[in-house]
Amino acid sequence: MTPQDRVAGFYDSLAADYHLIYADWDAGIARQGAALDALLRERLGSAPADVLDCSCGIGTQAIGLALRGHRVVGSDLSAVAAARAVREAAARGAALPAAAADMRRLPFAGSRFDAVVCADNSLPHLLTAEDVGAALASMRRVLRSGGLLVVSTRPYDELRRSRPTTTPPQVVETPEGRATTHQRWHWHEDGERYDLDLVRELAGPDGVRTTVRRATYWALTRQQLTAMAGAAGFTGIAWAEPAASGFFQPVLTAVAP
Repeated sequence: MTPQDRVAGFYDSLAADYHLIYADWDAGIARQGAALDALLRERLGSAPADVLDCSCGIGTQAIGLALRGHRVVGSDLSAVAAARAVREAAARGAALPAAAADMRRLPFAGSRFDAVVCADNSLPHLLTAEDVGAALASMRRVLRSGGLLVVSTRPYDELRRSRPTTTPPQVVETPEGRATTHQRWHWHEDGERYDLDLVRELAGPDGVRTTVRRATYWALTRQQLTAMAGAAGFTGIAWAEPAASGFFQPVLTAVAP
């Protein structure tokens, strides 16, 4: 099984209850959509844009942008997650065509989009410089001249210094019971990569059921990701903190020349 097969399996199994990561998923859709919409319109102009969300998952960012008038296409390594994104968008009155695709080999025509979004720490699932470079080159290929790349990751410069081992629990009340989610991080000897256990406990009338799903990430620093974006041919590379962008993670933006 390849690393990407494992990533696809992780999100296939998580797709049905991924929304429980949020205390209020619809509020998260609206909040993240507003932040990304403001960024796109500031950089590309006030008109709606043709946007590819190449790590759309169950649709959090893609639906938020579609509800704000953008023409959004989704793709994700997980076919199960992409299918749910289509259904969730339709349930909210938005159009979101989406399909399974590897961001290293995006199956779209060159110069097809005004913007490519790769948000919510998706790019760090790629664990080698070759794979990250292939993904960034693929994103650049499908962008029009002057198109905008938007990538968000965790604040890895600080996290690599502090090397956390767990996250605070997120508690959500569901019809089946109380869902409590937290993460356990296991850092590799290289100090850059880590295994993440997503631990979820569902406490209901019949007792407690616990699931643990594992994925591996590369904690890319800003310097590393900036250099890789430059090597892929992007220009105008900049970073914005959440306080400035309104998005919940640091955001890299870059321009396709």
